Amino acid sequence: MEAGNSTEVPQLLLLGLAEDPALQPVLFGLFLSMYLVTVLGNLLIILAVGSDPHLHTPMYFFLSQLSFVDICFTSTTIPKMLVNIQTQSKDISYVDCLTQVYFFMVFAGLDDFLLTVMAYDRYMAICYPLHYTAVMNPRLCGLLVLACWFPVFCVSLLHILLMLRLTFCAGTEIPHFFCELGQVLTAACSDALINDIVLYVATALLGVFPLTGVLFSYSQIVSSIVRMASTEGRCKAFSTCGSHLSVVSLFYGTDLGVYLSVAVTHYPQWSSTASVMYTVVTPMLNPFFYTLQNRDVKGAL
Repeated sequence: MEAGNSTEVPQLLLLGLAEDPALQPVLFGLFLSMYLVTVLGNLLIILAVGSDPHLHTPMYFFLSQLSFVDICFTSTTIPKMLVNIQTQSKDISYVDCLTQVYFFMVFAGLDDFLLTVMAYDRYMAICYPLHYTAVMNPRLCGLLVLACWFPVFCVSLLHILLMLRLTFCAGTEIPHFFCELGQVLTAACSDALINDIVLYVATALLGVFPLTGVLFSYSQIVSSIVRMASTEGRCKAFSTCGSHLSVVSLFYGTDLGVYLSVAVTHYPQWSSTASVMYTVVTPMLNPFFYTLQNRDVKGAL
């Protein structure tokens, strides 16, 4: 294949999840159903939080932000996949691919940081209940959300700027159902060493640091709950963070499972199949965790 400048490549090829034509209608129906459930479930949470005055608290404010990000997260990848299946095409333009990489990284990073902020909110509510209302005021909540957006935007933009220096071969194939940054860098014809280094550093910043914040918050929460004398107080404290802990476990558990399995198998197609867990399944299940385990949200719905 002849190499060309990245800006001159008209189309890249997304290989998708399966080559078998007989599986395409099944995949289309399955992913369309999951996408609709994800959008409707998270939209219902946003509407419930916005319309019920009892849910105008920091915890539910952050929950509505997480639901909005989850809708955008799945909308970055699934609609294009559904269009490609329906039209029996694997094409994606170079500009569309860069756009998909950018927004996927933005919303994946926001998921990370919002889960950390929600853990901090539960930490303040359980460990410092008397100061909670004064500390977690609307101004601080807004600043925390802005603090989540700023580093994610900057890091994602840095990745895109670095990708502009890469060249791709004509008809470059990406063994994934969307333009995942790691797979795109692997498919590049030019040296992507700098991009790989920045990717590893960004993964540490956007992954390890937020996870550390979550673990610290919950270590303090558990320590505080253990010191409570009342059994009823312990149960109430656990119930207030049970939904969030379930979502955190699912999010980081699927992420870790995907990357460990890919590292063991070294099979690119398995990466695309396994990544369905955190790109589609996790955002779809989040509303169920918060509605099934939370009486306030169920009442509002």
